[in-house]
Amino acid sequence: MNPAWKRIAAAVTAIDHFTERTGRLISWLTLLLVFVVCSVVVLRYLLNIGSIAMQESAMYLHAMVFLGATAYTLKHNGHVRVDVFYRTMSPRRQALVNSLGTLFMLIPVCLFIGFMSWEYVTRSWQILEQSANPGGLPFIYLLKSLLLVMVCTLLLQGLAELLRSLMILAGIENRQEVSA
Repeated sequence: MNPAWKRIAAAVTAIDHFTERTGRLISWLTLLLVFVVCSVVVLRYLLNIGSIAMQESAMYLHAMVFLGATAYTLKHNGHVRVDVFYRTMSPRRQALVNSLGTLFMLIPVCLFIGFMSWEYVTRSWQILEQSANPGGLPFIYLLKSLLLVMVCTLLLQGLAELLRSLMILAGIENRQEVSA
């Protein structure tokens, strides 16, 4: 393998490690989310105690899990795919489909979401937007920022997937070797 492909393989590996670590870290938030939701239910329906902040924290955790783990989901092929034809294709054809999908679907959609979210998020930061509910959390601007975090991490993992597909198309390595 020539030095350029080695650097590309190293970049793919580095992005994959970053995505794997962040995905595993984010997965622990699901346990916290279950705890918070159960606490809200117990406090509200058994003890007749309500907490807007706890209810909103469940929403924040939910957003962190789903927006923060999109790149991890892409890395592990957990995204929606029409598998009728794809699973019967050769690895090279799958790589072609993946690279075209990344170039013409994933990247444009991510850029569109980032472009459309930018002003929405920056306005929220400018006013340090807080919950409109009394007793709510004062971090709406952080919650909205998760949109841009999702865009960045998904674009980064999309780049890794594109490079991996290009390596397969170039005959450098197969999917399993590139993923390792």
